[in-house]
Amino acid sequence: MTGLSDWVAGARPRTLPAAVAPVLVGTGAAAGVDAFDAGRALLALLVSLALQVGVNYANDYSDGVRGTDADRVGPTRLVAAGMATAPAVRSAALACFAVAGAAGLVLAALTTWWLLAVGAAAIAAAWFYTGGAKPYGYRALGEVSVFVFFGIVAVVGTTYVQAERILPQAIVASVPLGLLACALLVVNNLRDIEGDAISGKRTLAVVLGQRRTRWLFAGLIVLSFVVVGGLALSYRPFAALALAAAILALPPVGAVLGRARGPALLPALRDTGLTQLLLGALLAIGLAI
Repeated sequence: MTGLSDWVAGARPRTLPAAVAPVLVGTGAAAGVDAFDAGRALLALLVSLALQVGVNYANDYSDGVRGTDADRVGPTRLVAAGMATAPAVRSAALACFAVAGAAGLVLAALTTWWLLAVGAAAIAAAWFYTGGAKPYGYRALGEVSVFVFFGIVAVVGTTYVQAERILPQAIVASVPLGLLACALLVVNNLRDIEGDAISGKRTLAVVLGQRRTRWLFAGLIVLSFVVVGGLALSYRPFAALALAAAILALPPVGAVLGRARGPALLPALRDTGLTQLLLGALLAIGLAI
Protein backbone atom coordinates (compact mmCIF):
# COMPACT_ATOMS: atom_id res chain seq x y z
CA MET A 1 0.00 0.00 0.00
CA THR A 2 1.30 3.44 -0.91
CA GLY A 3 1.95 5.52 2.20
CA LEU A 4 1.65 9.27 2.66
CA SER A 5 5.44 9.65 2.55
CA ASP A 6 5.47 7.93 -0.85
CA TRP A 7 2.89 10.35 -2.25
CA VAL A 8 4.82 13.30 -0.83
CA ALA A 9 8.01 12.02 -2.46
CA GLY A 10 6.11 11.51 -5.71
CA ALA A 11 5.04 15.15 -5.60
CA ARG A 12 8.79 16.00 -5.85
CA PRO A 13 9.05 18.71 -3.19
CA ARG A 14 12.40 19.93 -4.53
CA THR A 15 10.60 21.33 -7.57
CA LEU A 16 8.05 23.34 -5.58
CA PRO A 17 10.16 26.54 -5.38
CA ALA A 18 9.41 26.85 -9.11
CA ALA A 19 5.75 27.27 -8.13
CA VAL A 20 6.19 29.46 -5.05
CA ALA A 21 8.83 31.95 -6.21
CA PRO A 22 6.92 33.46 -9.17
CA VAL A 23 3.84 34.03 -7.03
CA LEU A 24 5.98 35.85 -4.48
CA VAL A 25 7.46 38.06 -7.20
CA GLY A 26 4.08 38.77 -8.81
CA THR A 27 2.67 39.69 -5.42
CA GLY A 28 5.64 41.95 -4.73
CA ALA A 29 5.03 43.76 -8.01
CA ALA A 30 1.37 44.25 -7.10
CA ALA A 31 2.31 45.53 -3.64
CA GLY A 32 4.65 48.04 -5.26
CA VAL A 33 1.65 49.78 -6.83
CA ASP A 34 -0.50 49.46 -3.67
CA ALA A 35 -2.58 46.64 -5.12
CA PHE A 36 -1.69 43.80 -2.74
CA ASP A 37 -4.61 41.44 -2.11
CA ALA A 38 -3.85 38.58 0.27
CA GLY A 39 -6.85 36.49 -0.75
CA ARG A 40 -6.08 36.65 -4.45
CA ALA A 41 -2.38 36.04 -3.81
CA LEU A 42 -3.20 32.87 -1.87
CA LEU A 43 -5.50 31.68 -4.66
CA ALA A 44 -2.71 32.30 -7.19
CA LEU A 45 -0.33 30.31 -4.97
CA LEU A 46 -2.82 27.45 -4.78
CA VAL A 47 -3.12 27.41 -8.58
CA SER A 48 0.65 27.38 -9.02
CA LEU A 49 1.33 24.68 -6.42
CA ALA A 50 -1.50 22.46 -7.66
CA LEU A 51 -0.22 22.72 -11.23
CA GLN A 52 3.35 21.89 -10.17
CA VAL A 53 2.33 18.85 -8.14
CA GLY A 54 -0.11 17.86 -10.87
CA VAL A 55 2.53 17.94 -13.60
CA ASN A 56 4.87 15.90 -11.38
CA TYR A 57 2.26 13.20 -10.90
CA ALA A 58 1.32 13.37 -14.59
CA ASN A 59 4.97 12.86 -15.57
CA ASP A 60 5.23 9.97 -13.12
CA TYR A 61 2.19 8.36 -14.72
CA SER A 62 3.07 8.98 -18.38
CA ASP A 63 6.76 8.07 -18.07
CA GLY A 64 5.82 5.04 -15.98
CA VAL A 65 3.40 3.55 -18.49
CA ARG A 66 5.89 4.22 -21.32
CA GLY A 67 8.67 2.51 -19.41
CA THR A 68 11.05 5.47 -19.63
CA ASP A 69 11.54 5.53 -15.85
CA ALA A 70 12.82 1.97 -15.63
CA ASP A 71 16.44 3.03 -15.00
CA ARG A 72 16.32 6.17 -12.89
CA VAL A 73 19.15 7.76 -10.92
CA GLY A 74 16.91 10.38 -9.33
CA PRO A 75 14.09 10.10 -6.78
CA THR A 76 11.92 7.01 -7.07
CA ARG A 77 8.86 7.32 -9.27
CA LEU A 78 5.63 5.79 -8.00
CA VAL A 79 4.53 3.93 -11.12
CA ALA A 80 7.94 2.76 -12.28
CA ALA A 81 8.83 1.44 -8.83
CA GLY A 82 5.46 -0.30 -8.41
CA MET A 83 4.70 1.80 -5.35
CA ALA A 84 1.33 2.91 -6.76
CA THR A 85 -0.80 1.84 -9.68
CA ALA A 86 -0.80 3.89 -12.86
CA PRO A 87 -4.55 4.72 -12.56
CA ALA A 88 -4.03 5.94 -8.98
CA VAL A 89 -1.21 8.28 -9.98
CA ARG A 90 -3.20 9.51 -12.96
CA SER A 91 -6.13 10.24 -10.65
CA ALA A 92 -3.82 12.16 -8.31
CA ALA A 93 -2.63 14.28 -11.24
CA LEU A 94 -6.18 14.98 -12.40
CA ALA A 95 -7.24 15.85 -8.84
CA CYS A 96 -4.43 18.42 -8.65
CA PHE A 97 -5.48 19.90 -11.99
CA ALA A 98 -9.06 20.09 -10.71
CA VAL A 99 -7.90 22.02 -7.62
CA ALA A 100 -5.91 24.40 -9.84
CA GLY A 101 -8.93 24.81 -12.09
CA ALA A 102 -11.29 25.53 -9.21
CA ALA A 103 -9.00 28.17 -7.71
CA GLY A 104 -8.46 29.65 -11.16
CA LEU A 105 -12.21 29.80 -11.70
CA VAL A 106 -12.59 31.90 -8.56
CA LEU A 107 -9.83 34.25 -9.71
CA ALA A 108 -11.47 34.55 -13.13
CA ALA A 109 -14.79 35.42 -11.54
CA LEU A 110 -13.08 38.12 -9.50
CA THR A 111 -11.13 39.61 -12.41
CA THR A 112 -11.67 38.52 -16.02
CA TRP A 113 -12.97 35.38 -17.68
CA TRP A 114 -10.02 35.44 -20.07
CA LEU A 115 -8.07 33.78 -17.26
CA LEU A 116 -9.96 30.56 -17.99
CA ALA A 117 -8.20 30.30 -21.35
CA VAL A 118 -4.83 30.84 -19.69
CA GLY A 119 -5.63 28.20 -17.09
CA ALA A 120 -6.76 25.70 -19.70
CA ALA A 121 -3.54 26.26 -21.63
CA ALA A 122 -1.49 25.71 -18.45
CA ILE A 123 -3.26 22.43 -17.64
CA ALA A 124 -2.88 21.23 -21.22
CA ALA A 125 0.82 22.09 -21.15
CA ALA A 126 1.21 20.20 -17.87
CA TRP A 127 -0.46 17.05 -19.20
CA PHE A 128 1.09 16.93 -22.66
CA TYR A 129 4.62 17.53 -21.38
CA THR A 130 5.03 13.76 -21.18
CA GLY A 131 1.44 12.67 -21.89
CA GLY A 132 -0.45 12.05 -25.11
CA ALA A 133 0.72 10.47 -28.35
CA LYS A 134 3.44 13.07 -29.02
CA PRO A 135 4.66 14.58 -25.73
CA TYR A 136 6.60 17.78 -26.35
CA GLY A 137 8.89 17.05 -23.39
CA TYR A 138 10.31 14.21 -25.50
CA ARG A 139 11.11 16.72 -28.24
CA ALA A 140 13.37 19.11 -26.33
CA LEU A 141 10.59 21.67 -25.76
CA GLY A 142 10.14 21.32 -22.01
CA GLU A 143 12.24 24.37 -21.18
CA VAL A 144 10.14 26.57 -23.45
CA SER A 145 6.96 25.59 -21.63
CA VAL A 146 8.55 26.00 -18.20
CA PHE A 147 9.79 29.50 -19.08
CA VAL A 148 6.36 30.55 -20.32
CA PHE A 149 4.16 29.07 -17.60
CA PHE A 150 6.40 29.16 -14.50
CA GLY A 151 7.98 32.44 -15.52
CA ILE A 152 5.91 34.87 -17.57
CA VAL A 153 2.41 33.52 -16.92
CA ALA A 154 2.91 32.86 -13.20
CA VAL A 155 4.49 36.22 -12.36
CA VAL A 156 2.44 38.46 -14.67
CA GLY A 157 -0.73 36.51 -13.89
CA THR A 158 -0.23 36.85 -10.13
CA THR A 159 0.28 40.58 -10.51
CA TYR A 160 -2.72 40.92 -12.81
CA VAL A 161 -5.22 39.21 -10.51
CA GLN A 162 -4.29 41.71 -7.78
CA ALA A 163 -3.58 44.95 -9.68
CA GLU A 164 -5.97 44.11 -12.57
CA ARG A 165 -3.47 45.47 -15.05
CA ILE A 166 -0.23 44.33 -16.63
CA LEU A 167 2.83 46.06 -15.17
CA PRO A 168 6.13 46.43 -17.09
CA GLN A 169 8.14 45.58 -13.97
CA ALA A 170 6.20 42.33 -13.60
CA ILE A 171 7.03 41.35 -17.19
CA VAL A 172 10.74 42.02 -16.66
CA ALA A 173 10.72 40.30 -13.26
CA SER A 174 9.18 37.20 -14.82
CA VAL A 175 12.29 36.62 -16.93
CA PRO A 176 14.76 35.64 -14.17
CA LEU A 177 12.09 33.44 -12.58
CA GLY A 178 11.51 31.69 -15.89
CA LEU A 179 15.25 31.28 -16.46
CA LEU A 180 15.75 29.70 -13.04
CA ALA A 181 12.78 27.39 -13.60
CA CYS A 182 14.47 26.32 -16.84
CA ALA A 183 17.75 25.80 -14.96
CA LEU A 184 15.90 23.52 -12.54
CA LEU A 185 14.63 21.41 -15.43
CA VAL A 186 18.01 21.42 -17.18
CA VAL A 187 19.89 20.06 -14.16
CA ASN A 188 17.12 17.51 -13.60
CA ASN A 189 17.45 16.28 -17.19
CA LEU A 190 21.25 16.38 -17.01
CA ARG A 191 21.04 13.98 -14.08
CA ASP A 192 18.89 11.59 -16.14
CA ILE A 193 20.63 12.10 -19.49
CA GLU A 194 21.94 8.55 -19.98
CA GLY A 195 18.68 6.83 -19.09
CA ASP A 196 16.62 9.27 -21.17
CA ALA A 197 18.86 8.74 -24.21
CA ILE A 198 18.50 4.96 -23.95
CA SER A 199 14.71 5.12 -23.55
CA GLY A 200 14.28 7.51 -26.50
CA LYS A 201 13.27 10.51 -24.38
CA ARG A 202 14.90 13.38 -26.29
CA THR A 203 15.10 16.11 -23.71
CA LEU A 204 17.09 19.24 -24.47
CA ALA A 205 19.93 17.74 -22.42
CA VAL A 206 19.96 14.65 -24.64
CA VAL A 207 19.97 16.78 -27.79
CA LEU A 208 22.75 19.09 -26.59
CA GLY A 209 24.89 16.48 -24.86
CA GLN A 210 26.68 16.65 -21.52
CA ARG A 211 29.13 19.50 -22.19
CA ARG A 212 26.75 21.99 -23.79
CA THR A 213 24.00 21.22 -21.26
CA ARG A 214 26.35 22.05 -18.40
CA TRP A 215 27.22 25.40 -19.97
CA LEU A 216 23.54 26.05 -20.68
CA PHE A 217 22.77 25.56 -16.99
CA ALA A 218 25.49 28.00 -15.95
CA GLY A 219 24.35 30.50 -18.59
CA LEU A 220 20.74 30.40 -17.37
CA ILE A 221 21.86 31.08 -13.79
CA VAL A 222 24.13 33.97 -14.78
CA LEU A 223 21.58 35.52 -17.14
CA SER A 224 18.88 35.46 -14.46
CA PHE A 225 21.04 37.66 -12.21
CA VAL A 226 21.96 39.94 -15.11
CA VAL A 227 18.24 40.57 -15.72
CA VAL A 228 17.71 41.27 -12.02
CA GLY A 229 20.46 43.88 -12.23
CA GLY A 230 18.79 45.45 -15.24
CA LEU A 231 15.47 45.52 -13.41
CA ALA A 232 17.09 47.30 -10.48
CA LEU A 233 18.58 49.92 -12.79
CA SER A 234 15.40 50.41 -14.84
CA TYR A 235 12.41 50.10 -12.52
CA ARG A 236 13.00 49.31 -8.86
CA PRO A 237 16.43 49.98 -7.30
CA PHE A 238 15.67 47.74 -4.33
CA ALA A 239 15.28 44.80 -6.71
CA ALA A 240 19.06 44.61 -6.37
CA LEU A 241 18.41 42.84 -3.04
CA ALA A 242 17.79 39.69 -5.07
CA LEU A 243 21.41 39.67 -6.21
CA ALA A 244 22.28 38.31 -2.75
CA ALA A 245 20.77 34.99 -3.85
CA ALA A 246 23.83 34.49 -6.04
CA ILE A 247 25.62 33.04 -3.01
CA LEU A 248 23.29 30.03 -3.16
CA ALA A 249 23.85 29.64 -6.90
CA LEU A 250 27.60 29.08 -6.60
CA PRO A 251 27.51 25.45 -5.33
CA PRO A 252 25.16 24.09 -8.06
CA VAL A 253 27.06 25.91 -10.81
CA GLY A 254 30.31 24.54 -9.42
CA ALA A 255 28.92 21.01 -9.27
CA VAL A 256 27.50 21.11 -12.79
CA LEU A 257 30.60 22.65 -14.37
CA GLY A 258 32.70 20.30 -12.23
CA ARG A 259 31.15 17.38 -14.15
CA ALA A 260 29.08 15.90 -11.34
CA ARG A 261 26.95 13.08 -12.70
CA GLY A 262 23.87 11.07 -11.76
CA PRO A 263 23.01 11.10 -8.04
CA ALA A 264 25.82 13.58 -7.38
CA LEU A 265 23.62 16.18 -9.11
CA LEU A 266 20.81 15.85 -6.55
CA PRO A 267 22.30 18.56 -4.28
CA ALA A 268 22.59 20.82 -7.34
CA LEU A 269 18.88 20.29 -8.02
CA ARG A 270 18.06 21.17 -4.41
CA ASP A 271 20.32 24.23 -4.36
CA THR A 272 18.95 25.53 -7.66
CA GLY A 273 15.47 25.40 -6.19
CA LEU A 274 16.64 27.21 -3.06
CA THR A 275 18.35 29.85 -5.22
CA GLN A 276 15.10 30.45 -7.06
CA LEU A 277 13.13 30.65 -3.83
CA LEU A 278 15.53 33.13 -2.19
CA LEU A 279 15.79 35.23 -5.34
CA GLY A 280 12.00 35.27 -5.58
CA ALA A 281 11.55 36.31 -1.94
CA LEU A 282 14.15 39.08 -2.12
CA LEU A 283 12.94 40.30 -5.49
CA ALA A 284 9.38 40.43 -4.13
CA ILE A 285 10.58 42.64 -1.28
CA GLY A 286 12.53 44.83 -3.65
CA LEU A 287 9.53 45.31 -5.94
CA ALA A 288 7.22 46.05 -3.03
CA ILE A 289 9.40 48.80 -1.54
